[in-house]
Amino acid sequence: MLNRFAPLVPLALSLVLAACASHAPQTPATAAVAKAKTAEHVIFLDEAEAEAEAAVDFAADKPYELPQLADSMLSHGLSLVGTRYRYGGSTVKSGFDCSGFIGYLFKEELGLQLPRSTREMINIDAPLVERDALEPGDLLFFSTNGRGRVSHAGIYLGDDQFIHSSSSRSGGVRVDSLEDRYWNRTFIEAKRALALAPSESLPRHP
Repeated sequence: MLNRFAPLVPLALSLVLAACASHAPQTPATAAVAKAKTAEHVIFLDEAEAEAEAAVDFAADKPYELPQLADSMLSHGLSLVGTRYRYGGSTVKSGFDCSGFIGYLFKEELGLQLPRSTREMINIDAPLVERDALEPGDLLFFSTNGRGRVSHAGIYLGDDQFIHSSSSRSGGVRVDSLEDRYWNRTFIEAKRALALAPSESLPRHP
């Protein structure tokens, strides 16, 4: 936003100078004061422009890092699509249940140990995320048993898609849409578990 206003600074300055030039002839003393005020205004504009550029540079140096953290984890997860479902499973060899799949990815890619069950996982001390503010890597929780209690979980991919270990009947690890009537109806809440990742997992900037 700041960059959009930067081109207006030279224009504003030229208008100020033009306005000063159109005034009636001034006495030397008055002209000196006007010159000093104009110089002061130029310095102010230069400082404002410099601060704006510094703010933009600072923002560019501080990108939102959590989706970057999610990249390798989600790529790994997508490579496991088709892995069989197994209740209590938490490895590629044995197969995964929903929380086992999530725990495996967070441990393998981020070194973050999550609770083993969805009932414990939903209670982790991580930021709650509104449905319209979801980012890749956010945990999604569902109540699929019809009693309002969490019974299933997945990981948000983006574009209303999520990856999860669904069930034996539906083919284990798969990608589904939050826009699907079933998942939309059973969705409870989302949490940003990536915020709990160890600091050494964060991308390093030169």
